[in-house]
Amino acid sequence: MIPAVAPSLLPMFVVIPLLGAGLLVVARRHAVEVAALLTVPVVMILGALWLLLFHRTEPPLSHAVGGFADVLAIPFVSDSLSALMLLVTSISTLAASVFLVLTGESRYRFVPPLVLLLTAGVNGALLTGDLFNLFVWVEVMLMPSYALIAVTGTWRRLGIGRLFVLVNLLTSTILVIGVGFVYGTAGTVNLAALAGAGSENTVTAAALAVVLLALAVKGGMVPVHSWLPRAYPATSAGIMALFSALHTKVALYAMYRITAIAFEDGLPFLSVLVVLVIVTILVGAFSTAGTNRIRSAMGHQMVAGVGHILLGLVLLTEVSFAAGILYLVHHVVTMSALLLTTGAIEHTYGSGRIDNLSGLARRDPWTMGILALGLFSLVGLPPTSGLWGKVGLMRASAEQATAGDAPLGWAALAAVVIASVASLLGLQRLWRGLAWGEDMTVYRPDDPTTGRGTDVPLPDDVRIPWRLLAPGAALMALSLVIFVGIGALLPAVDSSAADLLDVGSYVEAVMNE
Repeated sequence: MIPAVAPSLLPMFVVIPLLGAGLLVVARRHAVEVAALLTVPVVMILGALWLLLFHRTEPPLSHAVGGFADVLAIPFVSDSLSALMLLVTSISTLAASVFLVLTGESRYRFVPPLVLLLTAGVNGALLTGDLFNLFVWVEVMLMPSYALIAVTGTWRRLGIGRLFVLVNLLTSTILVIGVGFVYGTAGTVNLAALAGAGSENTVTAAALAVVLLALAVKGGMVPVHSWLPRAYPATSAGIMALFSALHTKVALYAMYRITAIAFEDGLPFLSVLVVLVIVTILVGAFSTAGTNRIRSAMGHQMVAGVGHILLGLVLLTEVSFAAGILYLVHHVVTMSALLLTTGAIEHTYGSGRIDNLSGLARRDPWTMGILALGLFSLVGLPPTSGLWGKVGLMRASAEQATAGDAPLGWAALAAVVIASVASLLGLQRLWRGLAWGEDMTVYRPDDPTTGRGTDVPLPDDVRIPWRLLAPGAALMALSLVIFVGIGALLPAVDSSAADLLDVGSYVEAVMNE
């Protein structure tokens, strides 16, 4: 029996990391910073687990901050989906934070409080029940992100990082304009009050489309995707793991939530979205083979992952929603594991270029074993979580093809299969370059005073230390656990999809607060 959760505790998911960030600005001791940086995600994980178990039997929770009545309040709303998202993003944040501590990036000026501020923004966006407050929390996410790029980047990274800033400033402008349009047409931006509004009013549907457009750009959907594989690798590996797990996934979560609530009868512009989603899957998969950097290849796989996740949205069934949510969980875990493992390689050998690395299967077999499992997961091969993600999407596509819209179902099914083959070929090229070939003879060690210098002879005893591999290995182990224990995870995923589509319970929870 899970103890009842007081709705008034929901804002604590924002308050705790905000207070932690404020504390670290005042208490500038590294031990305190590390303690807060690691403790806060652990607290978030425990809280999210409590919520997830609670929502197995209980309806959504809502708390109106400030005590205002009805739709004027600032609502925090929790259901199975938001609890699951809090859990998986907090796990990824913890792993990335450990990696930042191990690489020494946590010593950079204000990195720990910036990460905690980013965490507060993510949690607020996942729990908000209001479009304007969604915009506010997205901005709370973005402000520390701009600083994290600057603090952890080189001069070259700063130049490319401007792309991240410009794209997000533009999309934030579009987002707030869209929220304004929604308020002007519907008289409210409260999600519960917007239930069915997109299906009932064409003008409101157009306004909501502007909001979804901004979120699609932030998520990295084709044709506005090219910034993502260019900008994300411009950060450090630890920060890229954070951005991958948080920024794009919050945008995709918001698209699911808005669509399910406001468009009860389906999206009026569904045919256009279907084409864009399928093209996103294929472009990301085929682009993987066209890069010489490991993390750039991962960036293109992130684009493909965005398409797979949104495929569950455009198929518009409870099965497809569950498949999309499962794929989202898998992608957060797998991509974070791969990026942190790649970061361990870069930190040890001073390069993430495929043409600068070779023979790692002989030199660092454990590292390449972890990397191989991660690549298996992206393709959808056992024994990893990626298999169930792909199987879920293929099942939803097949059901759509046989019992619903046949062209849509067959096109979606073909896209998943073709993208898997294309990803396999692209990632095989990456693997061949890293794992085999001649043994490396030079590398670029990290000098505390000069940073990464020129190439020097590589000693035989230089290996990737286990402490750097630990965060990525832990997440990869979680992917294996998901594969083996899928029966334990599926009820939470199915419950998340059911809660997402149970708009009546969501509206009742918010309006009766």
